[in-house]
Amino acid sequence: MTQRLILASNNAGKLKEFQQILGPIGFTLHPQGEFDVPEAEEPHATFVENALEKARHAARLTGLPALADDSGVCVNALGGAPGVYSARFAGEPKSDARNNARLVADLAGKADKSAYYYCVLVYVRHADDPQPIIADGRWDGEIIDTPRGENGFGYDPYFLIPSLGKTTAELTPAEKNARSHRGQALRALVEKLK
Repeated sequence: MTQRLILASNNAGKLKEFQQILGPIGFTLHPQGEFDVPEAEEPHATFVENALEKARHAARLTGLPALADDSGVCVNALGGAPGVYSARFAGEPKSDARNNARLVADLAGKADKSAYYYCVLVYVRHADDPQPIIADGRWDGEIIDTPRGENGFGYDPYFLIPSLGKTTAELTPAEKNARSHRGQALRALVEKLK
């Protein structure tokens, strides 16, 4: 018996990652766009508040349980930026290429290139769920100036994992899921859902 679950996102990369981990425990994920759910506002300064906002929005408009994530890259030399603004770091419309170009430009001349990916997942059974299930994960690395790799999305070609000598875009999807901030958060969520 599978349970339908709305993913409060239309990101195909996230949908694929989430389905690979949640499918085996009985969930079938559907992107919110399948139900004509518009993107939720993300007015908050924290990942957890934005994820909760998105999950409640999707659950309210579909009447189904919903899962949302808010994640981004936090760069130490930039005071944690782009952080919650990662998807729109270079403004609207959203553009991975422009976001990456701005990040590299903002880090030019800075010695500290350390950064981390952070992800918060929020699962709500219904829009007014008083006990949302929350899980998070963090993945440390550093930002490089020249992109490498063809996999992943977002900042992945510029996010180097020093211990592996590879960017996240050079990892296979299975390698990425085994280590990533989102993979860590998903595994923690799975334990809580069980």
